[in-house]
Amino acid sequence: MNIGPLGLSPDQTVLVTGGAGFIGSNLIEYLLQNGNRVKALDNFATGKQKNIEPFLDHKNFEFIKGDIRDLQSCMKACEGADYVLHQAALGSVPRSLNDPITSNEVNVSGFLNMLVAARDQNVKRFVYAASSSTYGDSKALPKIEEQIGKPLSPYAITKYVNELYADIFHKAYGLDTIGLRYFNVFGRRQDPNGAYAAVIPKFVMQLMKHESPTINGDGSYSRDFTYIDNVVQMNILALVEDNKDAVNQVYNVAYGERTNLLELTELLKEYLSEYDPEIAEVSLKHGPERPGDVPHSLASIEKAEKLLGYHPQYDIKKGLKEAVSWYWKNL
Repeated sequence: MNIGPLGLSPDQTVLVTGGAGFIGSNLIEYLLQNGNRVKALDNFATGKQKNIEPFLDHKNFEFIKGDIRDLQSCMKACEGADYVLHQAALGSVPRSLNDPITSNEVNVSGFLNMLVAARDQNVKRFVYAASSSTYGDSKALPKIEEQIGKPLSPYAITKYVNELYADIFHKAYGLDTIGLRYFNVFGRRQDPNGAYAAVIPKFVMQLMKHESPTINGDGSYSRDFTYIDNVVQMNILALVEDNKDAVNQVYNVAYGERTNLLELTELLKEYLSEYDPEIAEVSLKHGPERPGDVPHSLASIEKAEKLLGYHPQYDIKKGLKEAVSWYWKNL
């Protein structure tokens, strides 16, 4: 992980919820390398035991198996924590369309439990994973934090409700919060399996098997794909920033460039064919557009640059090369 020190004092204890997940486990790795004490909470609904196995014997790491839908588990996890990095959630627009009730229970009721626990255990700051899905049907590009549209899925609704609750907990109880609207995060440890796998690891796995990936629609839909190290950088900056104007805000977490699905697939084929030349010849398939999908997504990162000093180091090409290398060695 090539991020470098970002100013978090090693004597601080940080709770990472969803710690066995893709983003959570990368945050834990950075924090332990920085010398921090880390607690992690996960119920393994989507997280993986193997993601935290490298940390289980670390003297500064404590794992709690629990569900954020259970308030007592949240209370136990927050006990003694200086900061919370709340990553636990049920992601995926299609999952929320298939099962809106469970998505709401985890992403809204679970989020509220974590806010209550953080408040009652005197946590200094609560940094949480928000989502670019909050921009909904807004056609404006790039996406600016203060201008959102109507949500297009139950998942998007839950993540917007998170922002509203965080704002109220600051105003009513004085809990400092920062929301991070993630834009299509990718990188090491992102799961390629399952019905709701993200596009990059799913396509990588299919191409490695010489299977044709299915592109939803004509391939013109575009995203601001964001490498995991940019996301780790942003989370740590959100913890350490002492400018009062920067706290109790919501920020885009992205690189600030967009890539369409056809361009993405061609890059994956190019980088994977360095390991297996036959991958360059794999054909592509097209399927129907997915319900609830936003056609185009591009973030303005100006607010994060100005208030948090965020300067992402990985564009799509640099990030994909790193990710492809990791998948080739680990899949």
